[in-house]
Amino acid sequence: MQRIATSRRVLLGAGLAPLLAPRLARGQGAYPANRPVSLVIPYAAGGIPDVFGTAITQGLQERLGGTFVMDHKPGASTTLGTRQVARARPDGTALVFAGNATFTITPFVLRSAGYDPAKDFTWIGLTGIAVYLFVANPRWESLGQILAAAKQRPNEISYATWGVGSSAHLGTFDLARRAGVEMIHVPYNGTAAGLIDVSTGRVDFMLTTLAPAKPHIEGGRVRALGIATAQRFRPLPDLPTVAEQGFPDYLVPNWTGVAAPAGLPDNIAGPLDAALASTFSDERLLARLEPLGITASPTGARYMREQVARDLAENADLVRRAGITPE
Repeated sequence: MQRIATSRRVLLGAGLAPLLAPRLARGQGAYPANRPVSLVIPYAAGGIPDVFGTAITQGLQERLGGTFVMDHKPGASTTLGTRQVARARPDGTALVFAGNATFTITPFVLRSAGYDPAKDFTWIGLTGIAVYLFVANPRWESLGQILAAAKQRPNEISYATWGVGSSAHLGTFDLARRAGVEMIHVPYNGTAAGLIDVSTGRVDFMLTTLAPAKPHIEGGRVRALGIATAQRFRPLPDLPTVAEQGFPDYLVPNWTGVAAPAGLPDNIAGPLDAALASTFSDERLLARLEPLGITASPTGARYMREQVARDLAENADLVRRAGITPE
């Protein structure tokens, strides 16, 4: 289903419409001319992907002219829509918005994702970082306490995730590896179910994004123990990073970005890169995204290219160490 960006309820609800007015000068080239541009979103409609999708389509439309629309193509762990774009003609009419898991984890945990992130895409740019944080049942007072208990009682402390091979799985496995402990992985079908069992004590802790965890934290049902980013998150200034708690350089990537099929000409990739960077450099837009647990990321194709290469190497190693067999 395609929907014109300017008609999105999410845009109005998130208060983004007035933030997207600045535009690049038009008439600098034919792109996108009179051809509609489809931004494939490989997630179900609703939630944060729609907030991003609205900002992207409206921002590019305002800056480049033409018509940009969102096209939800969920399925097969986000690979259905992503491979559709990977196989599309590189003429600028097909783009995909997805996160680091789609590009740098899924190809290692699925037997056939249907695309090669190193060969099948032209990187347009990053759009933001959704922060991850560790939360635990309130009986745990610190991340250090959990890890100390795990060292004393191997394979007794449990952690929830939203699936084998997910960012949460690899991120928590990496923490356990660094701490030299073994814990029980309890995969759920989604974040909400895992948070409920953490709050009731059926599971000890989990790595999650802020948006679903926030009401549980505010209600005292779970305790926030550490944030998995390089720096502290401004809305949570008293929450230390995991790196500050004895694990230097520890972080769990959770970026999102836009890509096009490989072979996209420079005269199309360049304007897209500039327009996307301009959209996500707007401080007013970033201020609207911050309460959702999203912070700014470096913008531009070069940064995305470097991030993808780095995460592909690190995740390949973590998947191997975790003994995850492609399905």
